[in-house]
Amino acid sequence: MDVIEGKALQVSDAIISCQLDGKGGMIPIAEDEVIQCEQPCWLHLNYTHRKSAEWLQSTPQIPDAVRDALAGDSMRPRVSRLGDGFMIVLRSVNHNSDARRDQLVVMRVFINDKLIVSTRRRKVSAVDEVLTDLQNGNGPIDCGSWLVDICDALTDHTSEFIEDLHDKIIELEDALLDQRMPARGELGLLRKQLIVMRRYMAPQRDVYARLASEKLAWMDDSERRRMQEIADRLGRGLDDLDAGVARTAILADEVASAMAESMNRRTYTMSLMAMIFLPATFLTGLFGVNLGGIPGGEWRYGFSIFCLLLVALAVGVAGYLRKRRWL
Repeated sequence: MDVIEGKALQVSDAIISCQLDGKGGMIPIAEDEVIQCEQPCWLHLNYTHRKSAEWLQSTPQIPDAVRDALAGDSMRPRVSRLGDGFMIVLRSVNHNSDARRDQLVVMRVFINDKLIVSTRRRKVSAVDEVLTDLQNGNGPIDCGSWLVDICDALTDHTSEFIEDLHDKIIELEDALLDQRMPARGELGLLRKQLIVMRRYMAPQRDVYARLASEKLAWMDDSERRRMQEIADRLGRGLDDLDAGVARTAILADEVASAMAESMNRRTYTMSLMAMIFLPATFLTGLFGVNLGGIPGGEWRYGFSIFCLLLVALAVGVAGYLRKRRWL
């Protein structure tokens, strides 16, 4: 794969097909062009498209070992070195309108000094940002800077999402202080999002650190330093995720405690009400028996006097409970 000709990179249904011009911009891939390190080519493909899938399986421009990985078999963030190139799997926050942001999308990249092949199924916003920079003439100039820019954009999106999750935790904490319970399932979803992000961003941080430590001719020292800074920034985001998981556990305990306290308060109130009306219930049951000889049964004011006595008895019991500070 020493020589790559432009005609070998013609994919009719490619999402992006361009050649970096070495000045921060891009140009179309000419069929008669011989690709050089100074002006590498970038193909961004949807591996579910027929022409793209056929090209991935048949082209001699990528090693056989990465064909299945680029076609969607690999999911967890990882990096493998293949000669002077890398096979990289990265996860991105999902900005598609039909999904939650924690339903991460996958981006797969094979990259060496002359060729970048990236694949996806669902849209990756970081790719659009790098493409916009290239269209504006201030994008990456070579493969090393392209890789750093993609990783930087992915980490920016991740940091923004982690910050949003942090803000939600603060809102829930404030709501609990105001004795307002979160909506059903809200706390569980938040905790799930934190755990999912932690699960996939931890190996992604390791991928960045590995890329920063590799000595490749097409990545200079400044790009390796930037990659290490990206790894460190994602590491700080992981610390925030760990703290968020711990805080949601405390929130769950607080919610359970508040619900138990509310239930105990209701039970206590019902018990006091039963205690207040227990003597009256006993007397009404006693005087309600269908037998003769009940005192006052024939007296015209008997029922009224009996009701007044029941009210007085209930007030007396309530006064006793209040004196004992049970009310």
